[in-house]
Amino acid sequence: MDKPRLPTLRQLEYFRALADAGNFRKAAERVGVSQPSLSQQIVNLEDTLGAALVERGRSGAVLTAAGREVRARIDAILDEVAALAGLAEHTRAGLAGTYRLGASATFGPYLLPSVVRRLHAEHPELRLFIRDGQPSALLDDLRAGRLDLVLTQLPVLSSDFTVTRLFREPLQLAVAGDHRLAEKINVEDADLAGETLLVLSNGFSLHAQLVELAREMKTTLRQDYEGSSLDALRQMVAMNMGITLLPALYAHSEVEQAGRDIALVPFRRGRVMRSIGLVTRRSARIPPVFAEVIREVVRTGFAKVLHPES
Repeated sequence: MDKPRLPTLRQLEYFRALADAGNFRKAAERVGVSQPSLSQQIVNLEDTLGAALVERGRSGAVLTAAGREVRARIDAILDEVAALAGLAEHTRAGLAGTYRLGASATFGPYLLPSVVRRLHAEHPELRLFIRDGQPSALLDDLRAGRLDLVLTQLPVLSSDFTVTRLFREPLQLAVAGDHRLAEKINVEDADLAGETLLVLSNGFSLHAQLVELAREMKTTLRQDYEGSSLDALRQMVAMNMGITLLPALYAHSEVEQAGRDIALVPFRRGRVMRSIGLVTRRSARIPPVFAEVIREVVRTGFAKVLHPES
């Protein structure tokens, strides 16, 4: 009996590009080949599988039912092949190659410089592309394979991902310098009744945590404005437009050095935290050194601000 023909990795990569682009020309540009070459590889893949995968028309390329099934499986196949190649490379030469890391903008700029310095010193062959942004968008890019790992606030609830808990970060109450609570030794929930709480937009994981805290504290959420950044929240607090809770890394880096327009007041005796972790695709094989280095940087460089997870 003849062995069945199998698709090639090139055919699968080209088909994924076509499925995502919805257009032969754009797909060819994405993978760096001519349009006829890509088209021929798609025809070869259809011949190999014995099924039409694409409806071709003036409006572009539309996947058939079989095409949708194939597209749903391709990421896992190509991830496993990439993981196999990466394993071989790491075995030959230690940690090397290029990784793409996404980090939440609410702490990445304050933590990652120290992490990158340590990684470069210990693994000079490693290259790391870093992008900050809103966690929801970063996790979408991770799922789609545009990122390899994401450093973000937890929880992340998806069976697509593996989560490694790294550290906890306190949230500090921020009020205007002339606010009635600015000089208090400690603030509890009862002190905040009737206050207006400023929050980040819901693309940030911190949004949901602050919304829940607002309910517990019986504060009023400011509905007409949600901050696009921690800097925006800080400036609004300075103008006495409300209060907020700022992550400790940001507060330590930006607020403590900013003068007296903002006061950081102990809240619930420092017991309000958020948890930070490293998220990877479940199908990927990311070396544990990333989590190990971040934990070590937290332990040695940020012991007064952060709390490592065991």
